Amino acid sequence: MLTRIIYKIAFRKRTRQLRKYVTEPIELQEEQLSFLLRRGRRTSFGKNYGLSKDMTYEEFAKRVPLHTYDEIKPWIEQMLTGKRNILWPGLCRWFAKSSGTTSDKSKYIPVTSDCLHRTHYRGGTDVVAIYLNLNPASQMMDGKGLILGGSHAPAPLAPDLDIRVGDLSACLIQNVSPMVNAIRTPSKDIALMDEWEAKLKALTNATKDVNVTSLSGVPSWMMGLLKSVLEAKGAKDITEVWPNLEVFFHGGIAFTPYREQYKALIPSEKMHYLETYNASEGFFGIQSSFDDPALQLVIDNCTFYEFIPMDQFSDDTTSMNAIPLKDVEIGRNYAMVISTPGLWRYIVGDTIRFTQKNPYKFVITGRTKAFINAFGEELMVSNADQALAETCKEFGCEIAEYTAGPTFAADNSKAHHTWVIEFSKTPTDIEAFAESLDKALQRVNSDYEAKRYKGIFLSRLELISAPSGTFNQWLKDKGKLGGQHKIPRLSNSREYITELNNLINSTRQG
Repeated sequence: MLTRIIYKIAFRKRTRQLRKYVTEPIELQEEQLSFLLRRGRRTSFGKNYGLSKDMTYEEFAKRVPLHTYDEIKPWIEQMLTGKRNILWPGLCRWFAKSSGTTSDKSKYIPVTSDCLHRTHYRGGTDVVAIYLNLNPASQMMDGKGLILGGSHAPAPLAPDLDIRVGDLSACLIQNVSPMVNAIRTPSKDIALMDEWEAKLKALTNATKDVNVTSLSGVPSWMMGLLKSVLEAKGAKDITEVWPNLEVFFHGGIAFTPYREQYKALIPSEKMHYLETYNASEGFFGIQSSFDDPALQLVIDNCTFYEFIPMDQFSDDTTSMNAIPLKDVEIGRNYAMVISTPGLWRYIVGDTIRFTQKNPYKFVITGRTKAFINAFGEELMVSNADQALAETCKEFGCEIAEYTAGPTFAADNSKAHHTWVIEFSKTPTDIEAFAESLDKALQRVNSDYEAKRYKGIFLSRLELISAPSGTFNQWLKDKGKLGGQHKIPRLSNSREYITELNNLINSTRQG
């Protein structure tokens, strides 16, 4: 069988290496820091902060400050203009463009050659190695892998140079080896199209008659493609179109709100789901068990990790202290800090909680700025996803997209949370759904429960049901439809709620 032959040739050795995650995790992390210091000491950044190949972690942490994107941006801007040896040796030709909680509309994350090959592609290899080890009966390589991608364009600060910016997926697809191209679909021309609506039609036509055995992408965008393929083929579910489909490698957003929808679309006992944590900044985690949703920390792909306890997190980076992997505690919320071939002590913006050690496993709990804490409730994205999943199961409904934010007390109303939800299968009683969701949030978050006690501080949440297509239209209006763009789930600001509510009202009036 082709898949097992490829596994023995290309992945079995790596499977053995991954056993060191259990026996030598701290030693592996020390090796990553040593590699980064050896290569980084000759860069402008390294010379500025006195990096040396023999420095200890304590010296490194003392010399190099923690960085938000805004603080490391001046270095990145030099790289975007074609300057060499700035944050990493040589010229960086690729930058992953992503939206984020910064003062700018977009972030440009350097994807150096070492980051591309030693971090991102290494992570992709690990995903396949782990999956094939978990599923010895797999025939994944006997068909094609359907991989969703974004697009890329010339760098804004140097349009005449051969420097490109785009979605991370576009950077990866454009530079992938011919061997991988032979087992993936669709073609690069289609995968890298930039206009989502035209791209969706092209993707559908290009894949509907292919023997697709695996999927890779963001759950929300992949869902749109699957439904388009079903419509084009006139099929009742995906097993009629792709009978050999066996795994979905998903990431980018939480899978919990989409799990039941995927089960309905792909009613196959042989279907598997593995989550990955592959961000613009690096490849950080892989689900290593079908039965455990926690992600295994990737600790030997040129990434050195540090962690800031969230109860000490602040907007002032000089006031915070980070700790290395060996000092983390199980069950505590941390903001992740990384050093990679192109970033130094960079605060990613995601929050995680470790569930075990040796191997180190964690769950993503949200964003350092993507939460609601306007009233001391500390509602995290993981809380919201869990409460929604429970409520949807209770009412037999499904959610396409959602976002939530605070509504502050006015003359005739108490403070509360406002949720905008676009249902793909709407509950028969919206008010009953809102009531049940509010109770579920209290069950999963004790701080929210305390603030809701007898309605003294917060009244019950408000739910705005959005018409189908609202969130896509909202993204389209912002020029962010398609690719890797994500819906911001929670925010301490009312900006997103106001924009969506205005869009909904104008649609209904029109």
